[in-house]
Amino acid sequence: MEARAVKKHTRSSPRKMRLIVDLIRGKSAQEALNILQFSDKHAATDAVLTLKSAINNLTQKDAGIDPESIVVKEAFVDPGPTMKRISPAPMGRAYRIRKRSHHLTIVVTTKQ
Repeated sequence: MEARAVKKHTRSSPRKMRLIVDLIRGKSAQEALNILQFSDKHAATDAVLTLKSAINNLTQKDAGIDPESIVVKEAFVDPGPTMKRISPAPMGRAYRIRKRSHHLTIVVTTKQ
């Protein structure tokens, strides 16, 4: 049995979140939570919330699941919409600023 949680339109670069997600992919849920809670990256706070949501979604499907048997099956980051802004530059020019966002998806399952 598996469950998933998706956090969309998070205002940080997908590249920064992928550094965090690569740490937890394939680990047990408790080990992944420990890794994320002791990480000094700001993106880890969003990953913790999404992982807890996925774990709760799985326990809602089947209340008899042992929390120690939950594993992070998939974790991936897709790019979201980019907001384009203009910054003034020298000699009347303008530089484009791209404010990126991402969608985080975490899928958890039980050990077979």
